[in-house]
Parts: sequence; C-alpha cells; structure tokens
Amino acid sequence: MKKYLLLVVLSILSQLPAVTAQTLFTAPDTVCVRQPVKLNSTIFDAASYYWGFCSGAITSAPSGTNMGNGFGFHTPANIEIMQDRNGLYYGFVVNAGTDEFLRLNYGNSLNNTPTVTNFGNLTNGLPHHPTSLYIAYDTIATKWFVFVSGGYTASESTLGRIDFGPTLGNPTPNIANFGNVGGLLNGPKGLFVGKDADLNWYGYLINRNSNELIRLDFTFNISNTPSAVNYNNVGGVLNFPTDMAAVIDNGQYYFFVTNRGNNSVARLDMGATLHPAVGTPAGTNLGDFLFRILVPSSISLTRDCGSIYAYITDSTTSQLISIQMPTAVGPYNAVDYSVVGGMNFPSGISSILRDKDDLYAFVTNVNDSTLTKLTITQCTNASIPSFSEVTPPVYSYDLPGTYNIYYVINQGQPNMQVECKEIVVLPIPNIFINLNPRICKGDSIKLYAISNYADSLLWSPIYHIDTAYNHTDTVVAWPDYSTVYNVKLFYPDGCIVDTSINVSVVKVTADAGPDRTILDGSSSVLGGPNMSLDGAFTYHWTPYQFIEDTTLPFPTVNPPYDFTYAVEVTEHASGLGCQARDTVTLHVNCGDFYLPNAFAPGSSNPGSNRFGILNQEISQLNYFRIYDRWGVLVFETKNPAQYWDGTYNGTPSPVGVYVWEADGFCTSGKTVKKKGNVSLLR
Repeated sequence: MKKYLLLVVLSILSQLPAVTAQTLFTAPDTVCVRQPVKLNSTIFDAASYYWGFCSGAITSAPSGTNMGNGFGFHTPANIEIMQDRNGLYYGFVVNAGTDEFLRLNYGNSLNNTPTVTNFGNLTNGLPHHPTSLYIAYDTIATKWFVFVSGGYTASESTLGRIDFGPTLGNPTPNIANFGNVGGLLNGPKGLFVGKDADLNWYGYLINRNSNELIRLDFTFNISNTPSAVNYNNVGGVLNFPTDMAAVIDNGQYYFFVTNRGNNSVARLDMGATLHPAVGTPAGTNLGDFLFRILVPSSISLTRDCGSIYAYITDSTTSQLISIQMPTAVGPYNAVDYSVVGGMNFPSGISSILRDKDDLYAFVTNVNDSTLTKLTITQCTNASIPSFSEVTPPVYSYDLPGTYNIYYVINQGQPNMQVECKEIVVLPIPNIFINLNPRICKGDSIKLYAISNYADSLLWSPIYHIDTAYNHTDTVVAWPDYSTVYNVKLFYPDGCIVDTSINVSVVKVTADAGPDRTILDGSSSVLGGPNMSLDGAFTYHWTPYQFIEDTTLPFPTVNPPYDFTYAVEVTEHASGLGCQARDTVTLHVNCGDFYLPNAFAPGSSNPGSNRFGILNQEISQLNYFRIYDRWGVLVFETKNPAQYWDGTYNGTPSPVGVYVWEADGFCTSGKTVKKKGNVSLLR
C-alpha cells in the first residue's frame, strides 16, 4: 500500500485543500507558442521557493529502465520509497522468499543507482513471508516507522513495526512483532497507517485469503501494540485482494483495492474519519476498465495538478496501467502503458515521487529479481527550466502541448507546500502581416496584421502612427527612421501573439550647402557636409547656367549675379528610387571695383596679359583711367568690358607702377568709385 501525500498525516487535511484550490500561485490556463508567461506567487514569506516551468507531468507516458538484479532481491514482494527529513532518499524492499528486509540508499537523487543494506530478518522479528510494508512519520515524536505485514496463511500471518528513530538511514533499527493482531490477520496485504483528526493512530490492511478489511487501533501513540477491528468484505467487493492504497479527497477517506480474483479494482468509501463504525464503509466495484486490469498485483496513488492518479501493475502480463481521475469518485480514465522498463511479473510498485521536476516510481520484479525504474522527466521546451526565487522571470514555450508548472515553498520543512498546474500551449494562429516593408523617408505605409480569430489588437509604439486605428488590424505609419512596430493580437482562448513589423526607412539627404555671398566675378563650390554620398546615389543640379557639371555632388559655379541652385539626389540601392531636394542661393557682392594688382602684357595667358575691371555687375562705367608715374593718361574707357593692353600710342609702356581710377554704378544702382595701383611686368 502506498500513498505519498499521506506521509505527514497530521497536517494532510489542511494541505490537500490547498493543493486542489490552486492558491499558491496564479498562472494563465492557455498561451501561445513564444507568448511571454508571467507567474505570480501568492506567498511572499516562505523560507524557500522552487519553480519548475517544464516539470514532468504525470499524464505523460513514463519511460522505464530495468536496473538489473544486483540488489539482493529474492522473491521481492513489495517496495516503498521515501525522502528523509534531511533530503536523502531511501527505499525499502521485503523478500518474501528469504524473509529479508532491505534498504536502498539513493542519496540525494532518485536518479542514482542505490546501494543496498540487507537487515536480514532483524533477529527473527520480521514477519514470515513478508508481503507488504508502509512508511510512517510521527511529527510529534519526530521518528520514522516502517510497518511490515506477512504470512501466506492465517497461522503464520503477523504484523511488525521497525523503529528507525529520527532518520531512515539508522544503521541499527529496532523491531517489534505484534503477532497476529486479534487473530484477525489472514494473508495480510496493502498496509496503511495514519493519524486521524482525533489525534489517534489507525492502520488498515486487507486479508487476501478471507477478503476482509481489518482496522488497527494504536490509540494516541503509534508505538503502542494495536488492537484490531474486522470490517469484513465491505460491500462484497473484495475478491482475493492483492494491494490497497489510500487517498483523502474533499475531506473523505477512500481506499482503492486491486482484486486478483476477478481482475478488478474496487473503491472503499470510508467517510470523514479513519475509525468509521463497522458496516458504515461502502464498497464499489470499478470493474476491469475494458479488460485492462489482468491479474493485478499492486497499486500506487498520488495527487498531481489537482487530480488523482493510480498506477497498477499486472503480475502475469507485466503491464502498467494508469487510472486518472479528477476526484476519487471519478470519472475514471484508464491508460494502458503496456510493458515498461522490462517489468517481469511485477510484485510491488512504490509511491510516485517527485524529485523537483522529475517523477519516479520503482517496481520489484519476481520472475528475475530485478528492479525497474519508471521515470517521467522534465521537458526542454521552456526558455527557462526552473527558478528559485519568489518572483519568477517571464518565460515562454517553444512548442505547442500541455506543460506542467510545479511550485514548492519551504522545501523539506514541516510546512512545505506543493502546487502544480497544467498550462496548454497552442500553436500560433495564422497571421498575415507585412514582411519587412521599406519606404522612403517622408512617405507613409499601411501596416497590417490580419488574423480571423483575434478578438482585438494593440499597436506600439505610437510614434508616427495613426492612433485612431490603434486597435484595428490595419494602421498607417510614417516613420522618419527605421522603426520596429509591435502588434499584440488577443484571442478568446487566452492566447496572445506578440509579433513585430520592422519598417526600414531609406533616408536620402540633399545638402546644397548654406546660402552665401561671393565677390563679384569669383566662383564657389556647392554642396554641404550632409550630402548622401556613395555609388548608390546620383545628383542633378538645376539650372545648368554658370556651373561646371550638373551631375557632381560638389560642382563649382561662378554666377555673375544673385543665383539660386537646386540639387536633387536619387538613391538606387533599395529599388524605390527615393529622392531628396535642397536649394542654395548665392548673392554676388557689387560694392567695390575688383582689379588685379599686376599684369604682364607679354604673357600668353589671357587672364594675366591685360588689365581691367573684373566686375560683371557694373551697369554703367563713367570712366576708367590709367596714369603713368608722371601723371600722363595712358588709357581711358567707359566700357567695363574693355581692358588696357599695356601700350601707349601703339608703343609698349615701360615696366613700372601705374595709377588707376574708376567711377560707375552697379546693377543695383549703387555708386562705385575707387583708385589703386597696378604693376606692369615684362
């Protein structure tokens, strides 16, 4: 008989409602693949916390490993596993063929291969042909006890108690054999011992030979010699019973019994106490679950994620069957796992123990004296496998399926609480979105995320987006730079899809340069430092007058008067042909006469072999005169385009310094008058 959650019996009535009420944390029931999952603890003052986000779920099919026959088994009849108060795991096995009591030492993990301590028959105190055992812990005395029953016939049937004291690792436990308690034992099987709400200890077992349910009364001290009460065949549902397991559900005790005689499972409804009046318990035959139960040998019960699960072994078919039930009274769903882990005429199955995120159970095999390990391991589909603080980080699942969240507070303490919850992860629904759209800076684009089943949507950020349509499947955006827009789609099943659209903005910068003033007759280079530059751009300047090349990014211009140029830059890498335009105005200054300070009449360069006014914005020249050093007038004109060639009366003038004076009007109407010197060179 096995019942993991009945270990600390004194506190079980307060713990079980917490398990089924889901009060330790809150979590969504349904999410989508890659949807952020946020869990919130409702307990904030615990000594320790452990979250498993992808824990092994008991609804999953277990894998099995046959660990061989090197453990000293000889007709092993039963096995039980328990975690000690110090966190170490111990298993106990009874050999019916050799009257031996064995301890399996697993250390700190049930995944370890155990070492074996063989206590033998404990100085002949062990029941002959031992067949069942049960581990109990007295929270008041802080002591461990292992009860063993045995005997193939009524004459050899006895009950024993092995006292381990504070630790199951005690190398020298004591044993007390109570004999055939009240003369009522007849092939006893399926042991259970627990403390009821009246603070008295009670035990139960079933007689295989006489189909009877027997109660053991220890009164207030588990170390007392018990008396016995016979409940007979409750409801007539016992038929050569082989094992029994107990569970509390909604404050009521229930025993589940495997019957070899008619290949069935029976349920005994004991009521709200462990000491109901004789005749009060009711029995129900649950049948063979469509022939899945065939010669059952053992049963184990556990509670996980708010439901109850039974594991049943068949002795001759070596099959493993799981019965899943939301409550002890059903409905029941049976699953046949066939032969798992080389089970070979299994005789006993341990409690299903959770070692953080992995589930373990162990089976003894009579035919080859081997040990089978059943395992349900944690999955690898969570972005974070586990966490050990009160507030877990946001995580997600990468594949659809049903996952188990496991939460423990105060691990290993008397006030330890465990809660688990299944979360359904759905595949991402079909969504039609823009795929990496590109726009030119200054343009707008329609963004869409269309899904037939979404209830609502939410776009973010609201940067350059039409907020009037922020909750619709289509919005208009006009970003000035590349921007990632997120859109959340909310579905009625709780699924939330958070996806994004990356809008790439192609930026083209046309920089014609700053407006400026230049001297009359001088030149200037157009274009500024922000001009887009590389081989992916082309340039076009307009108009074409007074410019060296309209296709250069930085052309030279020499306008004769105020002039405005425009440049248009076009990019070609994106295929969009994005363009930008800019203008620059050049103001030509005509507030002075501009003349060189020397010239050489004999030079072949037309720009330096004559001397004259360089201004291009002189509308009227009153006079332009040149004198030699004696004051003789050697040149005079009223034409601003006429130059002195360095001669006087057809004769070359000598080298020297000459004086000039000019008077006239600019095109703006401004008067200009000036004198200066020029050197004539030969």
